[in-house]
Amino acid sequence: MNSRKIFYNLYTNTFDIDAGIAMYLNVITNLLIVAIFGYMIYRLVKLFGSKMIRKIASKTKTEFDDILIKNKFFLNLSRVLIFIVVYSFLDYIFIDFNRLLNYAQKITNVCIVISFILLVKSVLSSIKDYLRTLTIFRDKPLESYVQIFMVFLWLIGLIISISILSDRPLARFFTTLGAFSAVLLLIFKDAILGFVASIQISVYDTVRLQDWITMEKYGADGTVVEINLTSVIVQNFDNTITSIPTYSLISDSFKNWRAMSNSGGRRIKRAVSIKMSSIKFLSDEEIEKFKKIEIISPYITAISTEIRDFNTVNEINKEVLINGRNLTNFGLFRKYLDVYLEQHPQINKNLTFMTRQLTPTSKGIPLEIYAFSTMKEWVFYERIIADIFDHVCAAVSFFDLEIFESPTGKDISKLNR
Repeated sequence: MNSRKIFYNLYTNTFDIDAGIAMYLNVITNLLIVAIFGYMIYRLVKLFGSKMIRKIASKTKTEFDDILIKNKFFLNLSRVLIFIVVYSFLDYIFIDFNRLLNYAQKITNVCIVISFILLVKSVLSSIKDYLRTLTIFRDKPLESYVQIFMVFLWLIGLIISISILSDRPLARFFTTLGAFSAVLLLIFKDAILGFVASIQISVYDTVRLQDWITMEKYGADGTVVEINLTSVIVQNFDNTITSIPTYSLISDSFKNWRAMSNSGGRRIKRAVSIKMSSIKFLSDEEIEKFKKIEIISPYITAISTEIRDFNTVNEINKEVLINGRNLTNFGLFRKYLDVYLEQHPQINKNLTFMTRQLTPTSKGIPLEIYAFSTMKEWVFYERIIADIFDHVCAAVSFFDLEIFESPTGKDISKLNR
């Protein structure tokens, strides 16, 4: 009695069923038993095995086993083992059907290849997630390396699967692959460029996860949340998402604000335009009035004495105000802002801070404040700028200066009255 035909013998000897029908019943019975057996193993591994593995993992010090569970490593491993077990039983199931046996072996082998690829993917994903827990790798584009490896692995798996299904030697497919290398390069152009870009980004450290970048070409202005093989995902400050081709980060221009975030302050660079006709020399009476402004009173006293001594020594005729050295209201205002910034608690004194005149235009003389705020968060940064320029706009009139504004319809109507 053939041990591989247990059910066949049972049907023919015990139930006296026709041999031809018994052959089909034997196949169906074997398939059902193997399917039930495989499903039971799968459920046991998924329910009891997972619980046991989680319990063991919770008692270990390393996080790697927890990450393996999260990425379904043990589930994928059980799937590979189940297909291997099924393959070993195919000879028993299709003992009387060699053609079906051949097809079943091919399909099972392809399932083993696919399951093995998924198992490798879970291992790579686990390694990637574990490296993310380490400070040195936390901001590196690890997804790109995993994806490029998986692309090649799926390509090899596809070739192996076709080789299995077609009964063609594997070496022939790799030879053919070499002949179509130009076509493959064209198909995977973006993936290859992205992989090269990912390496350059890592080597030159141009972009990290959680960096704030600005790229006007793609309308990106926000935080990098993902760097993968083909794209860099940026969450903009308006909560929209922008996808940038990875290769663009080495071929196009963009702005990375990381250095600012790591520095001692965020730059303030803003100007107001002063009306040129409001700038004038100061008489002695006006200088005495400005001495009442406390933060520049010592400066006015010192500079007035210096100017008076210079004019006296050089016998300057001060009956005409323009002669000799003089103070101007604009110069005093710039000095006032310098001292104001120096005393401001939210301006970093270790970095450059100053007020400066820019090139005069048809809209007046721009007076720019250049400084760095100690607060770098966007909301607080904007509030500091607003407070400073609120003060600047309010202080202008105390120096008999005017801020240039283009005339409105209301201003023109007043002139016509």
